[in-house]
Amino acid sequence: MIDDWTAPAGRSPASLATGAELIARWSEPHRRYHTLDHLAAVLTALDGIAGEARDETAVRLAAWFHDAVYDGRPGWDEERSAQLAQARLPRCGVPAERVAEVARLVRLTAAHDRVEPDDRDGAVLCDADLSVLGTSGYAAYAAAVRKEYAHVPDDLFAEGRAQVLRRLLATPRLFRTARARALWEDRARANMTAELATLAAAQPGGDQTP
Repeated sequence: MIDDWTAPAGRSPASLATGAELIARWSEPHRRYHTLDHLAAVLTALDGIAGEARDETAVRLAAWFHDAVYDGRPGWDEERSAQLAQARLPRCGVPAERVAEVARLVRLTAAHDRVEPDDRDGAVLCDADLSVLGTSGYAAYAAAVRKEYAHVPDDLFAEGRAQVLRRLLATPRLFRTARARALWEDRARANMTAELATLAAAQPGGDQTP
């Protein structure tokens, strides 16, 4: 997997050390969804839509850093991950302007609905990050998310998860790039609608019919 890192970051000693550090971070044992598998899926998704980015290199670097720090604290994790990018990328010879763009993109993943209409890099990164919603791996993704929040009681998790799903389904478009919409939009909506129905049925008084 190190080749996926060195393609945008180079093969200097500092870059190789940073790549090894990132792989170790993504491999931390407490992770359930935000793992190397998720990173690999985001990078694969980028292969299909990166042509719509303004700075594809910045987007790929941001993918590596976007959950590099993961403690299950939304907002805080992204901020710490952005700070890690700002600390490590200059050592790898990445220009200051691109470092700033990478950090901006990492922070943007804390709330995907903050992407501005003309933000091509942000649109591509967020679409790749959400691509799992429109794939056959959705059920495994949902199960892994539940494991990451195992400390939350079932009823509270179901309530919070349902709120997230309803908010996403209420958006006119889940994906911002034309290619991503063609690839994942319809299946993502079907997947989330099915999960929402399952959550509702599991609640007290919910429909328990098979």
